[in-house]
Amino acid sequence: MPDAPASTPTRPGRSPRLRLALLLLILAAAAGSLLLWDPTQLLAARTPGLWRAPVFLAVYALGTLAFVPKPALNAAAGLLLGVTVGLPLAVLGTTLGAALAFALGRSLGRDALRPLLKAKVLAALDRRLTEQGFRSVLLLRLIPGIPFQAANYGAAFSGVRTAPFLSATALGVLPGTAAYVVAGASAGTPGSPAFLLSAAVIAAMGVFSLVSLWRASQRSRAAA
Repeated sequence: MPDAPASTPTRPGRSPRLRLALLLLILAAAAGSLLLWDPTQLLAARTPGLWRAPVFLAVYALGTLAFVPKPALNAAAGLLLGVTVGLPLAVLGTTLGAALAFALGRSLGRDALRPLLKAKVLAALDRRLTEQGFRSVLLLRLIPGIPFQAANYGAAFSGVRTAPFLSATALGVLPGTAAYVVAGASAGTPGSPAFLLSAAVIAAMGVFSLVSLWRASQRSRAAA
């Protein structure tokens, strides 16, 4: 009996690399789509009351995926919807956008990038996110200056579970989101206590970010 034809050898790394390429293509297309649409204009559109919240959440989530700065979306939420409606919708939109990025990163990019986590620093970060998921993600959200999408994909590539990631995101983004929503809602009265307080909080977050970056650079130089 003739021997059966040899099967074609598989390439274990091929599928993860293809999925990673697809992820990069999706993100590039999302960012490039901003040439064709403006999230803030869609948020300002006169959407019927029944559909306004779902449309806002969809536009906000897709806007974050397209790397639209969250402060701009939050300020638009306050300006267009006020604090009472704009704040909860902005937090929900942020969480929805984070969930979308997390799902894309975990399903398309994690397998290809996991080998990179063997480096000492990245392995320690991965271990912390895996073992202390809620606390670690909460700190990433509370510390100003950490890019929103970088935290999303960093968590997606790690071993953190979905539920702690989303709950920590919703809680952690609340202070910063509230500051920008209040600033947007009170922009028409720049001398009001609400606007001045929100502006002070935003300025404090900016100073804290600069100090954190400076301290990180100092530690890097000391280590070198």
